[in-house]
Amino acid sequence: MASINAPLSVNEITEQASNFEYNGHIKLRHWLRSADTMQKEAQVYEAEGNDPQTYLLLYRHAQLVLNFLDKHPEKHLPENKKALKAAKDAVLRDLEKLEVIRPRIAKRHEEYQERRKAQLKALEALEGRHDASTLPRELDGLSLQRSRAKRRSYEKATLDAGENRSLAARLAQREVRRRDAARRSVRQAGVSEEEEHERRVGGVWGDWEKELRRESNEVDDDLSSQIQEVARMQNGHQETPNFSRPTSFQSPSSYQYPTVPHKSAQERWSSSDGKPAALGTSPALPPKESYRTPSDAAPRPPALPPKPPKPSVPAPLFENPRAPPIPGKYIDVAPAAPPLPEKYTETSSTNPSNSEFDEFNFKPNAYLENGDALRTLFLPPDLRENFLKVASRNTARNLETCGILCGMLKSNALFITRLLIPEQTSTSDTCETVNEQEYFDYVDKEDLMVLGWIHTHPSQTCFMSSRDLHTHSGYQVMMPEAVAIVCAPSKSPSWGVFRLTDPPGKQAILNCRQPGIFHPHAVDDIYIEALSPGHVVMLPNAPLDVVDLRPKNTR
Repeated sequence: MASINAPLSVNEITEQASNFEYNGHIKLRHWLRSADTMQKEAQVYEAEGNDPQTYLLLYRHAQLVLNFLDKHPEKHLPENKKALKAAKDAVLRDLEKLEVIRPRIAKRHEEYQERRKAQLKALEALEGRHDASTLPRELDGLSLQRSRAKRRSYEKATLDAGENRSLAARLAQREVRRRDAARRSVRQAGVSEEEEHERRVGGVWGDWEKELRRESNEVDDDLSSQIQEVARMQNGHQETPNFSRPTSFQSPSSYQYPTVPHKSAQERWSSSDGKPAALGTSPALPPKESYRTPSDAAPRPPALPPKPPKPSVPAPLFENPRAPPIPGKYIDVAPAAPPLPEKYTETSSTNPSNSEFDEFNFKPNAYLENGDALRTLFLPPDLRENFLKVASRNTARNLETCGILCGMLKSNALFITRLLIPEQTSTSDTCETVNEQEYFDYVDKEDLMVLGWIHTHPSQTCFMSSRDLHTHSGYQVMMPEAVAIVCAPSKSPSWGVFRLTDPPGKQAILNCRQPGIFHPHAVDDIYIEALSPGHVVMLPNAPLDVVDLRPKNTR
């Protein structure tokens, strides 16, 4: 990942982007899915204003597609032609974005170099030094006195994922509800609400519409207060535990965090006492009175406001003295708030606050064996229970069941928010997905990312078989954080969360040419547990939906 605090040059970022492993023996369809995932990641980082990481991903995507996938042995297969063409078309659009982002990265690096030179020169003058190599690393261009107005998104505060799980859960809930609302507004033709509701067979946020109305204001306040508290503690030089070697991703304890207002966006427009907080002390009632009494009789405006309700609406039809003057409209909405303010509250409390609550990134808590950082992967605790319920029929018949772990990228962390059960065929030792295009289309339509997979061992212990290792290599080849969850309900331990070591595990599997479904591997430590202190963190109250794409007669 591109550095967050020490600005890299364009050449340094492109060098990082070109440093990835390609294996032509992996099927082209898997590489195309990896390329699509890179595109989705780049879109998220671009929306968050992270120029270095956006540039890295777009450049890597272009390198992968043009230099490797376009020469893949399976490029001429009919099922790959359409997807490969779409990937190359995306590269053309990416090149335009790269040209726009490149000057910003170059300017930022130049400013960093100038600032660093000025700091070193000032310190040499103050301390009488002439050997700059002995100066502390804390002066690596981190201008702690920069104003908040100049702070960019890639210079956000970095929070520890394990210590801020409550905040992470609320952010995930908020983002899932936002996406649900957006998806409903642009629902594709042919997918009815009944069908979507039927597919959502599990999850704590099934009644998300009700929750969206109920928490539209309180989520803003809770998130704001939590972020304020975290910023206060860290500004007070309370350091978080260091789980790994020092890197450029970790910010110093004296980082000046931006201030987040306590009030929600709606409260800023209309406070509880009736005064619009954002506009000073201008009262709301005089404009209404002048609007209701357009006559020129200025000396008697106070006597006119109580008169309109009497002739316009009979008293038995309503009890609220501030109801709209048209009886028909009032009767339709009498049990609830008027429709226009409700819509305004929902949109105004969602969009502006996104920028207010995105003033931080989750820092990496774990690293690959080669030293590369792993982003935190948040795992809902109830995912395993929901999956075992779905798999119970197969488990009773000693058949494996598999599911796909889908989710999203937010604030430099990955959130598993959807458990997808694809159509599949099973034996006691294997599980194969069928009609993969259906679940690929579903993932694309829902704007999800594939973050790993889960499967059962109905009668075996909890371990990664050679078949499992080869399957997982396709997930982890371009998504280092991807995990494989194994559930062995009849054994102890009954489950585990794993990833391939890198190196040597991933390289050994990708280069393995042994025949047969099950075979041994000579490499030790080929896979490792990924739960904390690894990069996977359990996230209580995390949003989770379970979607079963299997035909009903096979569930």
